[in-house]
Amino acid sequence: MDLRPPPPRHHRSRQLSHAQLVAPFVLIAVVTVVDILAPPEVHLGPFLAAAPAMTASFAGPRMTAFVGLVAVLAQVIVSATRTTLTDLNHTFQIIALVMISVFVTFFAHLREVHEKEVVQLRTVAETAQQVVLRPLRDRIGPLGVASVYLAAAAEAQIGGDLYAAARTATGTRLIIGDVRGKGLEAVGDAALVLGAFRASAHQEAGLSGLVDYLEAAVSADLDGGDEGESFVTAAVLEIPDDEPVLRLISCGHPPPLVLLRDGGTVGLDVARSAPPLGLAGLVAGAVAAQTFAFGPGDVLLLYTDGVLEARDRAGTFYPLAERVAAWTGMRPQALLDHLCEDLLAHAAGNRLDDDAAMVAVERPAGP
Repeated sequence: MDLRPPPPRHHRSRQLSHAQLVAPFVLIAVVTVVDILAPPEVHLGPFLAAAPAMTASFAGPRMTAFVGLVAVLAQVIVSATRTTLTDLNHTFQIIALVMISVFVTFFAHLREVHEKEVVQLRTVAETAQQVVLRPLRDRIGPLGVASVYLAAAAEAQIGGDLYAAARTATGTRLIIGDVRGKGLEAVGDAALVLGAFRASAHQEAGLSGLVDYLEAAVSADLDGGDEGESFVTAAVLEIPDDEPVLRLISCGHPPPLVLLRDGGTVGLDVARSAPPLGLAGLVAGAVAAQTFAFGPGDVLLLYTDGVLEARDRAGTFYPLAERVAAWTGMRPQALLDHLCEDLLAHAAGNRLDDDAAMVAVERPAGP
């Protein structure tokens, strides 16, 4: 399994930080010099308050306090140079500048504490998710397999995307899904679904029975309050070893794609989709598995809606089916590498709004 965050942008951030850190001191210097040279009736001291205020928007409390101290000293220098240090107006300007500096320093402290909490929570969620999402082997039975997980933007909460595979006596079963919600709760719900899949994939004779088992597990234990508020979209598949087909039950999940060996793609749109896991009680009737061709050399692409929802700066969604149509003939890992690079290039600033999981499965072309 490949867990990838968006490409790092630390170098650019450091350059921007240097420019930001210089700006308050430049402002203080300019205001001080101009105020000293200005006529006596002109007072530019209030502009010094902008220096600690702007620093608090990007720097920590120590840097903000230091800039505030420099601004206060600059105001004192101006007053001393003008021999108005004891003037009531300048005295109140100095007091006001001290109060503003203290206030924005406290604001910077609160922001820094919040940012540390967000980073800590995300680290815990990512660690939990890596434990839940066990790596898929690059070969499962006769099938070649690759998987990837793209984390969303740094400020976004981690999602509940999931996938797993299990061998049976006659073939391979797979699931890919997306839990509604974000954060640790979504990761916990994903763990529930994956645990139910791993426990039952070897035992249930038919794909419909497996989906029924997953539905029962989700309905009984899925976190959430009101009915219909918590659910999991999923695609559950079975790939027999000795037949050039695959069987699919879609539970409200985006349709998988098959990249044909001879070129072109086929979307696996089912005639009837089952409701998302956790919502079957709202819909009457069971849904049977649908069979699709999956021959030697074909590659199956499973994905979550984070792929489809990636948008460029113009707001255009990622055209997955159109893009992969030109990438037939690639092995699973090469396909996902190419897809990830293209997806991040499409997304505005290499930022995804939602986590994206993808699994590629190839039926070997020959012995």
